[in-house]
Amino acid sequence: MGVLALMAPSPLDESACQPPSALLKLESARFGSLRFSPGLPQRAGFLALLFAAELLAVTTWLDTANLSRAGLIGLIGDYGASVLRFLVTFAAILTTLGYIKAKSALRRISNRELHEHPIGWTFLAGHFGVMAGFVALSARLFWSNSYGFRADCMAAIWLAAGILGIALPVFAVFPPKLCFRLVSSTGYVWVPSAIAGILACLAGNFANILWKPAVAVTFRLVKGLLSLCTSHVIAYPATARIGTSTFSVRISPQCSGFEGAGLMLVFGMVWLWLFRRDFRFPQALLLLPAGVTILWLLNAVRIAVLILIGNAGAPGVALGGFHSQAGWMAFNVVALSLSLAAPHVPWVTRRAPRPQSPDASGENPTAAYLIPFLMILAAAMISRATAAGFEWLYPLRFFAAGAALWFFRRKYAGLHWGFGWLAPAIGVVVFVMWLALDRAAGAHPDNGIASGLAGLSPFGRTIWLVFRTLAAVITVPIAEELAFRGFLIRRLIRSDFESLSSRRFTVFAVVVSSVAFGLLHGGQWLAATGAGLLYATVFLRRGRIGDAVIAHATTNALIAAVVLTRGQWYLW
Repeated sequence: MGVLALMAPSPLDESACQPPSALLKLESARFGSLRFSPGLPQRAGFLALLFAAELLAVTTWLDTANLSRAGLIGLIGDYGASVLRFLVTFAAILTTLGYIKAKSALRRISNRELHEHPIGWTFLAGHFGVMAGFVALSARLFWSNSYGFRADCMAAIWLAAGILGIALPVFAVFPPKLCFRLVSSTGYVWVPSAIAGILACLAGNFANILWKPAVAVTFRLVKGLLSLCTSHVIAYPATARIGTSTFSVRISPQCSGFEGAGLMLVFGMVWLWLFRRDFRFPQALLLLPAGVTILWLLNAVRIAVLILIGNAGAPGVALGGFHSQAGWMAFNVVALSLSLAAPHVPWVTRRAPRPQSPDASGENPTAAYLIPFLMILAAAMISRATAAGFEWLYPLRFFAAGAALWFFRRKYAGLHWGFGWLAPAIGVVVFVMWLALDRAAGAHPDNGIASGLAGLSPFGRTIWLVFRTLAAVITVPIAEELAFRGFLIRRLIRSDFESLSSRRFTVFAVVVSSVAFGLLHGGQWLAATGAGLLYATVFLRRGRIGDAVIAHATTNALIAAVVLTRGQWYLW
């Protein structure tokens, strides 16, 4: 419709006064320029895809440790990690603040204005040429032993090529004039962005100094908590070892609570930015230290409980599942509690919470799509926290998701659960891709399932395998497809996602939902991301959630068949 509107001459259009031949040439020129002129979401999605793919390739091939090699001791060598930390932080903060500042200017750049500027293929070709030079320079610099002025010049050219390689695709997608308009509309946001980059460098350089007081504070908190429960506390402040005569642990920097505080800080900043219209500033900024403090205290509680579990005669559970899962449980509890409680505090919110009817749980559109998935995550944390290498409570995931799905069954009755032949076909394609990438990965770590099943009775082994298979084929596909395809794709487009057609999508929404789905699967993130893209394709083709569920269930059923018949437990 936009193309037709641009091509139709209006009474004030000068082209209406042209002779037919000239008009035909004019219309042909316009049509040719518009053919490769996508709108704003498509352009942004293309840039995100391009940068994400290249960043993944470069960071897999190179790492910041190589920047400290002797061959880069000049302009970049001694400060390589700091330079990269500054650039990444500066770009992230500048993009975030710049978007907020230039939001009105960005809205004025309509699709019609962008359609007048087709994709700049010259800039794009220049980008790939510059990136080829960047790769060649990287190979020379990172694995050579050259010193002196020549190495410094090559390092400077390498850095310039990287910066130019970022700028060129931006100019290819967004014309330079529009870019300069947007940059000028951001004002002086580059100042706080630069300050944030400098602070990030200082934080990285002084991280080792910050670990010590963090460990000391956590050590005192744990000691005080243990003293309330037992009188036989053994504490060695010099080595940060604390416990009882039968079980003790050393509080490492990673367990000091510093990383958890950083994670909570990042979550709080993203959360406040996403819902910035609902909060009062600067009052809402106090939620950040509140969340960090609560999580820090819960981390001390976690370590104290871990010691008590080990002292009670279950060191395997203490150092296994509980040690790895209790921290995530605490983070999720704090993040969820803060998100639910903050809107009910008038001092930090702009709008009073909406009154809820007695059946508010059924009226909340988000809950029906996310609760089953969140129930699986919660059950997984609980079952892993009580495990010592083998998750014997895995059936809890099946019952938790099943209960949530049953609770929202009336809501699901309005969804499209039909499916066609393409759904199981896509499931088979994902299965083949999954096994191929798994074989290419090589060695597989032992996940403890084989040894854990060997320790169960025949009846217990059968029950565990039955519910593990049922969860993989039934509850997990339904819960994950509702969350990632049914909800997240449309939610990334509009907050009132249910008002959109289930076939509505943007490239950005599909990519982000698929990457999030991939990251959920840990070491198999690449195969899972590809699976997410294929499941999204079959879902969006007809807008039927049933297609995505059947495709997902087919993949999981085939993987379960391989696991059960060949004993390849690492696939689970």
